[in-house]
Parts: sequence; structure tokens; C-alpha cells
Amino acid sequence: MKVKQILTGVELVIADLEVELNGTLRSNHTLCALLKDDNQREVLIPLNTPDGRPIFMNPDNAIADTNAH
Repeated sequence: MKVKQILTGVELVIADLEVELNGTLRSNHTLCALLKDDNQREVLIPLNTPDGRPIFMNPDNAIADTNAH
């Protein structure tokens, strides 16, 4: 494994996210990356699934509305 790049301007946060799973509304503390998108809006990208499994940081998973923090 090798480091290709170190990202700057990324803040690691723990967010209380709410998600609907199988018709049930659930919330959980989730490790997330907080950064600015191409339009300079803050976005939150979850770094694990609702059941706690780690995932790669994927901009397609970004949550644009971060007014709660």
C-alpha cells in the first residue's frame, strides 16, 4: 500500500445521522469527512455504513445540508 496524496481542508467529524432502513427511521453516530465541494458549499461524506462497516470516501454519498453543526 502507498500514499498517493494527502487531502487538505478535510475535517473529520462524528455526526448523528438519521436514515430510513426497511421502513424504520434510525439514527446513529457516524464518522464523516466534512469538506467544501466545487461550489464551496460544505458537504458531509459518511465514512461508514449505517451498520458500522467502513466505506471509501465517495463524493456521491455527500450530504449537502450541514446546517446542524
